[in-house]
Amino acid sequence: MLQTDIPARLDRLPWSRWHWRVVIALGVAWVLDGLEVTLVGSVGSVLERPDTLGLSAAQIGGAGSLYIGGAVVGALLFGRLADRLGRKRLFLATLAVYTLATLATAFSPNFAFFALCRFVTGLGIGGEYAAINSAIDELIPARVRGRVNLAINGSFWIGAALGAGASLVLLDPHVLGPVWGWRAGFALGALLAIAILLVRRDVPESPRWLVSHGRADEAEAIIARIEAEVSAQHGPLPPVTTRLSFVQQAAPTIRQVADVLLHRYRRRSVVALSLMISQAFFYNAIFFTYALVLTRFHGVPEGRVALYIFPFALGNVLGPLLLGPLFDRVGRRRMIGATYVLSGVGLALTGAAFMAGWLDALSQALCWSAVFFLASAAASSAYLTVSEVFPLEMRALAISVFYAVGTGAGGFAAPWLFGVLIETGSRGAVTVGYAIGAVLVIVAGLIAWRHAVDAERRPLEDIAPPMGSAPDTR
Repeated sequence: MLQTDIPARLDRLPWSRWHWRVVIALGVAWVLDGLEVTLVGSVGSVLERPDTLGLSAAQIGGAGSLYIGGAVVGALLFGRLADRLGRKRLFLATLAVYTLATLATAFSPNFAFFALCRFVTGLGIGGEYAAINSAIDELIPARVRGRVNLAINGSFWIGAALGAGASLVLLDPHVLGPVWGWRAGFALGALLAIAILLVRRDVPESPRWLVSHGRADEAEAIIARIEAEVSAQHGPLPPVTTRLSFVQQAAPTIRQVADVLLHRYRRRSVVALSLMISQAFFYNAIFFTYALVLTRFHGVPEGRVALYIFPFALGNVLGPLLLGPLFDRVGRRRMIGATYVLSGVGLALTGAAFMAGWLDALSQALCWSAVFFLASAAASSAYLTVSEVFPLEMRALAISVFYAVGTGAGGFAAPWLFGVLIETGSRGAVTVGYAIGAVLVIVAGLIAWRHAVDAERRPLEDIAPPMGSAPDTR
């Protein structure tokens, strides 16, 4: 039995420069994911050209599905390892996988090689989600955990804007042009990842994880360094009185994990699964085929597709930033339910206007921007929910399981399905896809409104006590 006050000491820290460094070093994972997805979305029509890779719309959608499939496999593989080997080892390893695969994508000679690279890139990104969401929640104070988590997940769209800007410049015939520009875009993504890898080395291992694995001395040394830096900026820190008793144990078995997910926290599992599936379908259905809708139905030239991503990305960035504080103040359950339901209603209305032919390229982009102002906060809250409502010893695995199942069911099928629907040339067919996405998120929002956990401002160990632990308030 090991008693520790480290969780309480982490939660009582005032916001500091140290927290900003952690957020930037780890949160860039979503920037990279956004960069990747947007590059493929922006250059989708370019890759159909015979002087590039000569892909069909179905192949572009299929490559998107393989990227998601790789993310599913990567989440399961690296998520389990993050609970066994630690957060830091894995968020360094997964970034390295991403970097190498993205660089290789730039040299793709054909669809088969391109698809393989997209799959391996997904492996790295999927592993990032599990290791980094765990580390962020375990290092950020409880009182601001919601807004910080949402802002970090929303940074995906900073990467989206960067990808759009890069493709706009690189695809310009006066710069590199379509034939070489798309390759340079992926190479630049790899260079950015290398720079972040160097920064990320200074982020410490999670003290919570170290304590749970019997490495209390290492955890104490890390928290002491953090406290020294924070107190140098903010002055003496208040004392803590809450202690937690840990019973050290090996990483939980699959049977123990299944018992937690299917029995002890069955209701939480239903909520998490519904949130993850619906947001994955909602996002991947639209964004992986964004360029195809603009070029085929609105006549946007392939080199100008990126211009329409900027308003879309802006709405997605502002949503978590502006609505995030409400998840800590108003509460998780109410805000998750509201953002999911309202984003579903918004998508249904946009789909109806698209089918009626009332939208041009600009108004379509603006409608999507408004819808995804809400949907971005909703989707980010799904990752927040999964990462904070299950025990420490299986947190990364829980994230990976729900990410894998949700993304596998909602995200893997969506790009392929929409690629096929768009290839029919029928607005009605595409609108059916929008309607499916709208219904899924509305149902998920209603489930969350009724059954989600009120986790706002509560310590992680209070929301889901570690396996074999007991609170001690001495």
